[in-house]
Amino acid sequence: MSRIPRERTNPAGKRPGKIGRAGKDAPAVEPLNIVHGALPSREVILRFIADHPQKASKRELAKAFGLKGDNRVELKHMLQELEQEGMLQKNRKSLIRPGALPPVTVLDITTRDKDGDLIGRPAEWPEDQGVAPAVAIRQQSPAGRQGKGKAPVAGLGDRILAKIFPAVDRGGPAYTARIIKVIDRRRGASMGVFRTAPGGGGRLLPIERRGEEMVIDPEFTGGAADGDLVEVEIARLGRFGLPRAKVLSVVGSVGSEKAISMIAIHAHGIPHVFPPAVIAEAEAAKPASMSHREDWRDVPLITIDPADAKDHDDAVYAELDPSPDNPGGVVVTVAIADVSWYVRPNSPLDREALKRGNSVYFPDRVVPMLPERISNDLCSLKEGVDRPALAVRMSFSGEGRKIGHIFHRIMMKSAAKLSYQQAQAAIDGKPDDQTGPMLEPILKPLWHAYEVMKRGRDRRQPLELDMPERKILLKSDGTVDRVVVPPRLDAHKLIEEMMIQANVCAAETLEKKRQPLIYRIHDGPTLAKQEILREFLATLGISLAKGGNMRANNFNGILAKADGTPHQTMVSEMVLRSQSQAIYGPENIGHFGLNLMKYAHFTSPIRRYADLIVHRALVGSLSFGEGGITPDEEAALDDIAAEISTFERRAMAAERETVDRLIAHHLSGRVGEEFAGRVSGVTKSGLFVSLPDYGADGFVPISTLGSDYFIYDEAHQALSGERTGLGYRLGDSVTVKLAEAIPLAGALRFEMISEGREMPAAVRSFHKAGRRDRGQVRKKPGTRPPRGRH
Repeated sequence: MSRIPRERTNPAGKRPGKIGRAGKDAPAVEPLNIVHGALPSREVILRFIADHPQKASKRELAKAFGLKGDNRVELKHMLQELEQEGMLQKNRKSLIRPGALPPVTVLDITTRDKDGDLIGRPAEWPEDQGVAPAVAIRQQSPAGRQGKGKAPVAGLGDRILAKIFPAVDRGGPAYTARIIKVIDRRRGASMGVFRTAPGGGGRLLPIERRGEEMVIDPEFTGGAADGDLVEVEIARLGRFGLPRAKVLSVVGSVGSEKAISMIAIHAHGIPHVFPPAVIAEAEAAKPASMSHREDWRDVPLITIDPADAKDHDDAVYAELDPSPDNPGGVVVTVAIADVSWYVRPNSPLDREALKRGNSVYFPDRVVPMLPERISNDLCSLKEGVDRPALAVRMSFSGEGRKIGHIFHRIMMKSAAKLSYQQAQAAIDGKPDDQTGPMLEPILKPLWHAYEVMKRGRDRRQPLELDMPERKILLKSDGTVDRVVVPPRLDAHKLIEEMMIQANVCAAETLEKKRQPLIYRIHDGPTLAKQEILREFLATLGISLAKGGNMRANNFNGILAKADGTPHQTMVSEMVLRSQSQAIYGPENIGHFGLNLMKYAHFTSPIRRYADLIVHRALVGSLSFGEGGITPDEEAALDDIAAEISTFERRAMAAERETVDRLIAHHLSGRVGEEFAGRVSGVTKSGLFVSLPDYGADGFVPISTLGSDYFIYDEAHQALSGERTGLGYRLGDSVTVKLAEAIPLAGALRFEMISEGREMPAAVRSFHKAGRRDRGQVRKKPGTRPPRGRH
């Protein structure tokens, strides 16, 4: 197969050339020379993907070029080769050029061009890919697409979810965009903490790690007091000195109990106050009727949740299968709160739920997707109270194979509300007054059913990446008390496996009914990530087979080889980094991590909008009465999936940053102390070191490591001295001193106390070979330490 030289690209993934406005008089794109039915060259494929991102899947490419038979196989191999060489990468269900924007992305509208049209840039863009590409925003007519509905209108400073298209010519921004939804208004505003200054006015201390301090003149304080968390906009920029800002609103005192999570809520634009119309609809809701429902109030379904849970959206029950055709089999029932009865399509409740996408969980609060009247009352499967639900009865053989299932719309009454610890203690021989009478008729059958289901799970071999999950316990004033790692109980695993199987049943039923739905999809690792992992594992003497047909059990084999060795944590970290991120989508590609072909979130409709969509699809396709999915929703599933995937990432970022800020605040009084840590990241700029006892990580700038020249070796995940051969690798246990803590930014900076260790011979040979093209970085002492993080 002929090769062409790797072409240079700009950050947008386009060939270099003069850039002007899209849609104006400019040279047209040179047409591709496509011969229908003939295998195209690599250059033609790359050009086609850049110009037609909406047709960049293997199936669409084969269709566009008219390929059949052996040519389809050759196309697949060519795409794998391009991906392995880093010239293509996967994004959801399509392929994109490295540095190119995915078909759906989040943009911040930052400026206008000379004609007054809006220009946006990606809200998230890797620093190592240069300047983020500009995107021309296409404002639609008020009637919207095809004259249906009201088109979203955005303005300067807004954050939007947009569909991305390549520009029709090379005379303007590389992309144009159609607005799907305005996520957040006035993103031009900044947040920070107001500090008063002598003589009036004050200064704004930024909450972002790369934020800039600002001056606030006396007339622009907006009534803010010292220590208040405020939102500001820039009033004036000068050539010299700090920018001057104007207070737009006062959020509250930064010293208040819930200020830390409020920073993340406002910084990420997470809706946290329900509009009056939403509250009114929730308060007016009445208990569900028996219409189209089966009466299951005598079935002893129970809830097993965290001890502090306020809403209960799933209940379980199990028994031996009475059918003589299934000896040793079990029947497992999972009942899920019927949120679709209360939250109807396009109602105020529904629009607000979609706007939020999911509930967001902070150590000190929850920002719910639905008002408490719905989430904690009418839809919560409370003990001893009639509650509507969708239930699935699943039959498993004695070997753990699912042999059948059926859905029901029911009225149930929970027999008990148990915590994980309470249920586990009863099974372990320490029942209390509540669990004692339930042990034989309810709890033991549940645990037996789990043992049966576990046989099927073990045969399926999902990815067994068991990373400890830390939980922050707070004092009454909202500050950190301690960080704990809760034990992983069989009670947790039982509920998890039963929920997974219920989710599988939902996807299978809707597919059988040919009902459009939103899947939970998880793509396998890209070939580029596989190659990075393969090179790293080779340094430890662990092999990883080449090829794109990887399965979860391949990674389980790697983890098993590293189990009990000094490299166990390091290998687990690298395997985790090689994985793709799970998202939502209306087209099924399976779930790689769970090793399942059909999977849809069904079990948490109180806190996830994706589950609510699946509930509506089940209600509609199974003729369960009111609350089914509408044709308009079916037509919008692609956009809905993109939105809720974005909101999920938003929630994860807000939750992570809040934990970082809490820990930085907790450790701010311990600057100068030494801590035991572990190298959790190796970059060209330095080392990230995590503190296992605190669930925090901080940065050690490369310029502070010593007087040697340090070289970054990506394959070995190491920084090592060129002269001494001493250095640090991912997973190394080290001692560090806390040099700086910035609570508002959630940043910690460490100084390395531990001496570097002797690097393996392969790392030393890397130096001698002079392979500078793989990311060598040389830093002299005295260089200003960077404040960023990976």
